[in-house]
Amino acid sequence: MSVDKTKIGIIGCGNISRAYFQGCGFFPNLEIVACADLNVALAQEKAAEWNIPRGCSVDELLADPEIELVVNLTIPAAHASVDMQILEAGKHSYSEKPFAVEREDGLKVLALAKEKNLRTGCAPDTFLGGGIQTCIKLIDDGWIGTPVAATAFMMSSGPESWHPNPTFYYQKGGGPMFDMGPYYLTALIALMGPVRRITGSTRVTREERIATGEATYGLKIPVETPTHVAAVLDFHSGPIATLVTSFDVQSANLPNIEIYGTEGSIRVPDPNGFGGPVLVNRVGSNEWKEVPILHDSSEPGRGTGVADMAAAIKTGRPHRVSGELAYHVLDLMHGVHDASKEGRHIDVQSTCERPAPLSMKPVREAVLS
Repeated sequence: MSVDKTKIGIIGCGNISRAYFQGCGFFPNLEIVACADLNVALAQEKAAEWNIPRGCSVDELLADPEIELVVNLTIPAAHASVDMQILEAGKHSYSEKPFAVEREDGLKVLALAKEKNLRTGCAPDTFLGGGIQTCIKLIDDGWIGTPVAATAFMMSSGPESWHPNPTFYYQKGGGPMFDMGPYYLTALIALMGPVRRITGSTRVTREERIATGEATYGLKIPVETPTHVAAVLDFHSGPIATLVTSFDVQSANLPNIEIYGTEGSIRVPDPNGFGGPVLVNRVGSNEWKEVPILHDSSEPGRGTGVADMAAAIKTGRPHRVSGELAYHVLDLMHGVHDASKEGRHIDVQSTCERPAPLSMKPVREAVLS
């Protein structure tokens, strides 16, 4: 089958770039022709490692007329400004999460994309994997009746024990909600649609964290953002969800996500991954039963959303991992922090379309159609 390729560039050659070099290379409609970094030597090193034609500066990449779509893997604080550079250069932008640090910057990206008639998208794309897509089909087919409620938990002791550069996790735009919340919120929206109202509570448990990883052992990290965040979300479609994200929990035994319906419940797999398992417990049963994943088991990983966006640009259909979805997630994350500060429910001003489910084809093929 002949596939119309989209030539792409990648800006940012740090820790997450390996997953994108590998994942984007999995899709026949993507061709990585250049990668860039503020450290040009690092970009050249990655280009050689992944057999990419050019490692170069950011300006050189943006000036390349061949490149149609740029993947933005910079640090969170730079996501919006780099997206703006990409769009000003006349190219579609796809960013790592979060979409921006501030709402205002996210809105500027959306406005510029509209003005330039370009697409903008943002991770996470894990809801396009076979695991969550199976859950979406089970819910849409009525396996658990009408969804009533959901719970979601991301409990950890923080990244300072393993990450080579953990400081930004504790700066503004970091914390457990801005770091891992996008995976959980995006999955919940893919499963049940957008959110209409939010409230929550937040806390900072320790004013300073001490890194224990090999590269930064003993580094003192000031904490500038809440490290335990508990939210309640009311969805337009009716369900009420409880979401807790934490860097303050040493151990826990809680599900990643569960959806509770009038006729049963679904245990959703880790939204930080693309696969399973998927478990269902229906009315009349006393046990959870594993459901086969409805898509192929060879999950492409990071790059799935980029491939879906590139295919959507060629065919004119909406892309699933959209800027509007990512902005709604950003708005929700700020909303729970605002609700805690102000002691109230917040009516959510943003919204988005629930992403269209994939067809029953293997994921690698489904995102291309």
